[in-house]
Amino acid sequence: MKSRVLMMLLFACLVQNKMHAQVDPHFSQYYVYPSWLNPALTGAFDGQYRVSGIYRNQWGNVSAAFSTPGVSIDFTTNKNINIGASVLRQEAGEGGYSYTTAYGNFAYTGVKFGVMEFKRLVFGIQAGMIQRSFDPSKMTFGDQWNPVTGYNPSNPTADVFASRTQSSFDAGAGVMYYDAQPGKKTNLFAGFSVSHLTKPDDKFSAYGSAKLPMRLTGHAGLRISLNEVFSITPNVLYLHQGSAQETMVGAYASYKAAPNTDFMIGANYRFNDAFSPFVGFTFKNTLLSASYDVNTSDLGRIAKGTNSFEISLTFIGRKSTKTPEVEFVCPRL
Repeated sequence: MKSRVLMMLLFACLVQNKMHAQVDPHFSQYYVYPSWLNPALTGAFDGQYRVSGIYRNQWGNVSAAFSTPGVSIDFTTNKNINIGASVLRQEAGEGGYSYTTAYGNFAYTGVKFGVMEFKRLVFGIQAGMIQRSFDPSKMTFGDQWNPVTGYNPSNPTADVFASRTQSSFDAGAGVMYYDAQPGKKTNLFAGFSVSHLTKPDDKFSAYGSAKLPMRLTGHAGLRISLNEVFSITPNVLYLHQGSAQETMVGAYASYKAAPNTDFMIGANYRFNDAFSPFVGFTFKNTLLSASYDVNTSDLGRIAKGTNSFEISLTFIGRKSTKTPEVEFVCPRL
């Protein structure tokens, strides 16, 4: 018990003084879950529909682990409009805390220019709900402790909560530029998005009048084709939410081993937090990938087992004949 209390005190101090943890979940394989990254990425793939799933397990040795599964589906159309939907749920801590989001996405793809209109500027919007909740029955309170007999969960507590669940409307928007021209040595992509434009109420705050801060996200990269079978894609991600910020840089290499099979390997580095190696492969229309965050922060040096693991699976439905104009859209990571 003493070691557990000490661990939680250390963790609380680090969160308050060093980490400035943001409200929203985050992913190392951020391009796999486009709804979280930027609604303008809705439909940014070569096919008719895409189903993506991702699971992240974080800080397994600090009380109850952060567990974050998410699933999304999006569709392309021939009317300059792409649509999609996504659901994400994060559970954390021994108090039964959960953070659930459900969004609908819309992207306008009609701005095309350059040679054969391969350069694209896409605008996306996102709207849905955020629900946050906790379970008081999983918590312990000071007045349930007896100085002689110790903790007794059957002891009544004077701590009463007015609400255990809160839901709020939420909306976001984003813009994305990419160069889809096939056969080029370099293809640039870049995007910017704003989440929580509506600044939903944070009714779990001390006074019930706080707002969830907007999250600003910038991301960019460059696919460099070295030859017909090998390419390298350096990329960068920047997040800012409230007093928290996150910067991630990385790159991955893709090797076409066969007409229907690609192998990928790479790594990302999240400044002052973690180094994340990545491996994946594509077979026909399916991409399976995994990454492992090796914690490099103060928390990682104090508490063992604070590393994080992610696994993702993406399936793209497409017709048997590919259209050459969408040979490249944007990286899948």
